[in-house]
Amino acid sequence: MEKITSIDQNLFIKFAEKYGTPLYIYDADLIVKRYKELYKYITWPKLKILYAMKANYNIGILHLLKSSKAYLDTVSPAEVHLALKLGFSKDDILYTANNITGEEMREIKKTGVLFNIDSLSRLQKYAAAYPGSEICIRFNPDVYAGAHKHVKTGGEITKFGILLSDVNSVKEITNKYNIKVVGLHEHTGSGIGETDKVYESMTNLLKIANQEDFPHLRFIDFGGGFKIPYKPTSARIDYAGFGENISSIFSDFCKRYGRDLYMYFEPGKYIVAESGYLLIEVNTIKNNRGRLIAGTNSGFNHLIRPLLYSSYHQIENISNPNGELKIYDVCGNICETGDCFAEQRELPEIREGDKLIIKNAGAYCYSMGSIYNLRSMPSELLIAGGKEFLITKRLSNEELAESIISSANEVITF
Repeated sequence: MEKITSIDQNLFIKFAEKYGTPLYIYDADLIVKRYKELYKYITWPKLKILYAMKANYNIGILHLLKSSKAYLDTVSPAEVHLALKLGFSKDDILYTANNITGEEMREIKKTGVLFNIDSLSRLQKYAAAYPGSEICIRFNPDVYAGAHKHVKTGGEITKFGILLSDVNSVKEITNKYNIKVVGLHEHTGSGIGETDKVYESMTNLLKIANQEDFPHLRFIDFGGGFKIPYKPTSARIDYAGFGENISSIFSDFCKRYGRDLYMYFEPGKYIVAESGYLLIEVNTIKNNRGRLIAGTNSGFNHLIRPLLYSSYHQIENISNPNGELKIYDVCGNICETGDCFAEQRELPEIREGDKLIIKNAGAYCYSMGSIYNLRSMPSELLIAGGKEFLITKRLSNEELAESIISSANEVITF
């Protein structure tokens, strides 16, 4: 196998011929680079970067991060079980509970993974069931920030976290059941472009993190939300300067607290988004009274962010990169009017059979996918160490239909 040194247009064409389309492709070298550079930017000596597994649970990526000594942020019991089955230690995993059931609480408790609890109701139930346990508490930092209203996780209208003003209620419950709070957590939102909002969130949480009320703290977790430049004209945030500022804020806090604690962050998008490409093929060109529509063999069941968040993803025509520039709607094959990757986007002339790549598709794309309209999820290809690894293979239409039948508990015939 010829060693791959970079993913270029010719390679994308070869991948399309070899594996078919639609196809997800991930650049492993970039994933490792993004993960490791956070340790360079944030110089606090007791730092842990927990990969937000919900961004992309591809097992090739998880194996890659495990080899880089990564920790994990998980949000469902299945994520915890997958991580443990892949060899992650329970001590390297944090489980953040949101509106969980009692059954899920008991299931996670058996694994030994640390709970991050975000409601007084669940805290009361957990403490009564497991007195003397260690836990982390998620607070609402009372800061409203993020790239879209659906991913702003702080402020008065969010469902996440315990209000800072309810800290006395937290202490009453934990004292009653001898619960040791070993971590405090907050998460402001996703794709935060205003670094001052991050500093404000940190400061708000640190105001309640004192030695008297929480004497057993080992870490403070400030969540994720690291922004990446989705548009080619977007500037990259100065994360080196950002790292210096947050290290300074945390250093001052630790002096007040009386000892140095671990500082946690939980990036997902920052680590994997830029590594990913969705490779698709154009099968239909329509001219609706001058409005050009390029129909493709993928859809929002494979990449829902433009429909869900009005997100921008750069698109390139790798089959005709030097073609005459024209304005297109790039649409999918799902039976929904909103099934559109881009509207009125200027691109080199698109012809039926052309291959397009949708960039920055490594985070919250495949992981949010579905088989809506009974269309299979794409194959996933990981390029690591100059080699190709087909991690997930797309089911044929017949295989998908058979999987639906075989998964049924009982078949009823009339």
